[in-house]
Parts: sequence; C-alpha cells; structure tokens
Amino acid sequence: MVEPGLGAGVVSRRLGIAVTTLRTWHQRYGLGPTGHAPGSHRRYTVDDLSRLEAMRQFTGDGIPAAEAARLALAGSLIPHPARAGGGLAIPVGQAGPTARGIAAAAMRLDGATVRTRIMTEVARRGVVSAWTDVVVPVLVGVGDRHHATRQLIEVEHLLSRCVSDVLAALPRPAPAGPPRVLLACADEEQHSLPLEALDAALAERGYACRMLGARVPPRALANAVIKTGPTMVLLWSHDPSTGSPSQLRALQRHSVRPAIVAAAGPGWHDLPTGVLVPTSLEAALTMALAAVV
Repeated sequence: MVEPGLGAGVVSRRLGIAVTTLRTWHQRYGLGPTGHAPGSHRRYTVDDLSRLEAMRQFTGDGIPAAEAARLALAGSLIPHPARAGGGLAIPVGQAGPTARGIAAAAMRLDGATVRTRIMTEVARRGVVSAWTDVVVPVLVGVGDRHHATRQLIEVEHLLSRCVSDVLAALPRPAPAGPPRVLLACADEEQHSLPLEALDAALAERGYACRMLGARVPPRALANAVIKTGPTMVLLWSHDPSTGSPSQLRALQRHSVRPAIVAAAGPGWHDLPTGVLVPTSLEAALTMALAAVV
C-alpha cells in the first residue's frame, strides 16, 4: 500500500501520470488531493491514489475522460490487468486514450469493441486521420510486442481482420468511368492493410480504384496493366524480402506504361529513377487524386 500524504510530483512518478494531467483532472473533475495538515498544501491520500489509478486505467481503455472521472469518483472497480492480455501492455506512444482502448480490446480478443471503436474514429476523423493517428500506432505497438516476445500472433491477426472489415464496409462509389488507379502488393507481400486504407480513403472522396491485394506476381500485374491501362500503379512492400526493384522496372518498361509508378512501404530498396515514393497515406492519397482528376 502507498503511504498517504504525497505531493503531486511523487504521485506523478509513482502512477506515470504527468503533473499537468493531475492538475487538469483536479480542476475539471475533482480528482485532486484531499489530505490536509495545518499550515501545508493538500496532499494525496491512499483513497486519492486509488481514484487516480482508476481514472488512468479507464481512460486507457478508451472511456471519455468525463465518464472515466465519474466512474472513478463513484468507486467503480478497475478492470483486472489480466483481461488486457496477461499483463502485456501494447505501447502506442503519444497516440492517446482511444488507441490505448483499441489496443486493450485487441489484447482481450474483443473484436466487436475493436471494430466499433475504429468505425467510430473513421466516421469522426475520416480515413486518413483515423489510420494515421489511431490505427497505425496500435498496429505498430502489437508488431513491436510480437517481435520482442514472439507472442500475440492471435492479437495481430484479430486486429488486422477488424481494421480490414471496417475499411471494407465503407461505401464505394459507382465509377463514372474505368478506375485510373491500380493498387497491388509486391510479389509475395502479404501485408495489404495500407492499400486497403488508400482504397477506402479514395472511396471517401468519391473515387474508385482497382485493388489486387496481397501477393501479386509480376506477370499477373503486367496482365492487369494491359487489361485496364491505369494512369497510376502503386505497389506496396512491407518487408525487404518482397521489395525487389525489378518489379518497378518492369512497369516502367511496360508497353502500356502507367504515367505514375509509385512504390510505398518500408520494404523497397534501390528504387529506379522516376519511381515516386509516398511516405504516408496522405501523400499517397494526394498522388492518387492527381491521377484521377
């Protein structure tokens, strides 16, 4: 048990909560120190610390701050840490409580909650912001934990499936003409979520594209280019083992050469001259919109 009578600095270090956050919670929600000795500032008691810990965990699960404070002040029970995946926390950097809540739900394999929260963020923020500021930090955090522990494969699969479901559920526009953008993963590349996000972001703005998805062999890609004559082809590679530049050179030498050949993802190396390299979903979207308007 933590002893009563602690100052804000000590509480900050013990609970991992910034002093400025403690002050905000005090001023806005009444989660401040209640202990008082004559002639001194108020100090945090054991009960105060319990309420702050509850507030920290509730907001970490994605509950809005005002509701989390109400629950903490009412003495609601804190969820047991084991429910979030046996004590393994998913780091999401500065992404905030929404991302932490999605990560916690994924660790519990609570697909319904993961889908609902991602869907809410897409509706509120739009595809690009929800992907960049919420989804990617959770995906990266799960991936980092997997590489460090060789665990959480089931969490990674469930999270990816939920993200894919949400993106696929967004309405697609009826194309006014043949789609001018072709999206495909590099040969043997299985990570297609970033392409699905770009497909959804284009649809959100009223444009259709063609999505070939994961593991597209060079010959199949060449046949697709012949059949559709796209203005832009974007290839995605997540891993250096799939990012062979020969795939891009083949597009550049193609008899039906696309006006824009783009390579996205961290797997590419030794890129041919003339290949464009979007470094974010927003940049790829801007590039794709230029090809369709």
